[in-house]
Amino acid sequence: MPPRSLPSERQKRLGAELRKMRNDADETTEFAARLLGLDRTKISNIEAGVRAITPERVRTLAANYGCGNERYVEALAAMAEPRTPDWWETYRGRLPAGLLDIIELEWHARSIRAGAFLHVPGLLQTGAYVRAVGRAALPTLSEHEIELRVALRLQRQQILHRTEPVPYTAYIHEAALRINFGGAKGMRAQLAHLGEASELSQVEVRVVPFSSGAFPGAGQALCYASGPVPQLDTVQLDSAHGPGFTHAPAQLDKYRAQLDWMDASSLSPGASRDFILGLTKA
Repeated sequence: MPPRSLPSERQKRLGAELRKMRNDADETTEFAARLLGLDRTKISNIEAGVRAITPERVRTLAANYGCGNERYVEALAAMAEPRTPDWWETYRGRLPAGLLDIIELEWHARSIRAGAFLHVPGLLQTGAYVRAVGRAALPTLSEHEIELRVALRLQRQQILHRTEPVPYTAYIHEAALRINFGGAKGMRAQLAHLGEASELSQVEVRVVPFSSGAFPGAGQALCYASGPVPQLDTVQLDSAHGPGFTHAPAQLDKYRAQLDWMDASSLSPGASRDFILGLTKA
């Protein structure tokens, strides 16, 4: 199988976990190469996510690295399974790869907790809201690219409505509910949509009111995606330069604590729904 020119975050994560497993076992790339009958460069490429690996070889490496965590090993083997192109691949080359990495992360998550301070979370945005955010972007986006982002964003939301939806909790600061993206009429429609979404059994919307005071963190939007095992949890952070991804244990602890603070400081689901719907009448 030829090397990938641009591996996805999920592919890079698999490689990083195999490298960590090897380092924990205090083994060399030469050891792994001899074990799989490959040259050393290919092992380095596998660990960088540039070259694919089969599930059987993942299990072989794990067994010889002395990793006895069967659930973790099987989760990695599942990540190595060959797949037919996913629906978001139709956007590759048309939109930034980082946007597709977000979708892939959400698609495979077991549950998601999101924290938002200035924007409504992407999984709960209306098309009009997406357009308003896109038109405020710098550098300026063309109308064609904005419409591509609208289509992608709305398709991305299918994880909340599929046969096995992803449990989703959104903590939204009051500031994000009061910034009029798309004007007053468009924002009322967005708030009404939030109220409707909060009634879905798999969705919980919690408002962090201004009265909660100071908050931890830098005020950047974050998404905590739980993996099939805790070792495969991932945090995705928004920034002006595109999405960032982290899975370092200390960082996971930090962002779990931030979301726990938001949980403790937010209104209950029912009170949050009433608060949001009350803003539509303001």
